[in-house]
Amino acid sequence: MCDDKVIKIEKIMNILRENYTIRVLRERDPYEVLIRTILSQRTRDENTDQATDNLFNVYPDIYAVCDAPIEDVQKLIKPAGFYRVKASRIKEVSKILIDQYGGIVPNNLDELIELPGVGRKTANCVLVFAFNEPAIPVDTHVHRISNRWGLVSTNKPEATEIALMEFVPKDLWIELNDLMVQFGQTICRPISPQCEICPISEYCDYDPLKDENNND
Repeated sequence: MCDDKVIKIEKIMNILRENYTIRVLRERDPYEVLIRTILSQRTRDENTDQATDNLFNVYPDIYAVCDAPIEDVQKLIKPAGFYRVKASRIKEVSKILIDQYGGIVPNNLDELIELPGVGRKTANCVLVFAFNEPAIPVDTHVHRISNRWGLVSTNKPEATEIALMEFVPKDLWIELNDLMVQFGQTICRPISPQCEICPISEYCDYDPLKDENNND
């Protein structure tokens, strides 16, 4: 069964590469990646982009953010929602990174998840998008789509991460989130997925009629 899943995910990834441009391999500042991922929690990508741009256009590095009045940070990141909580986390994380790591974001999971407000998904995003280190960030897209494809049968993103790590070849980990997120935003959407134009339909276990009946 595991071998079948390996073959399936390898075929799926090849199709995704043909349909989407891989963004994950771009060189990115680890601190900006970390802050952007904190801002992305419970909001849409366009809101995250706006809040991130607002913040770093005014306070361009970790030292500037750490010294910034929290009221300014709140105002700048407001498009991301939950701006008071996120501003406090950003300020706290920035101070810890300066005090304990010399302003450098660590590149290992254990140290990242010790930071306030940084869970496994956020930490894995930093590893992948900032350091190109193999990890599987499981957000709502990856969790939803992995279950729809029949690769996993899980109820929580944390369980999905563990299940995927058991059979997905490690050389696919870095690309996995990036490609699946793009696929989830364009085709395999949470509501009304576009199954009729899906390039991966032959490898998918999802039954839209069954899902529709469950929502009645």
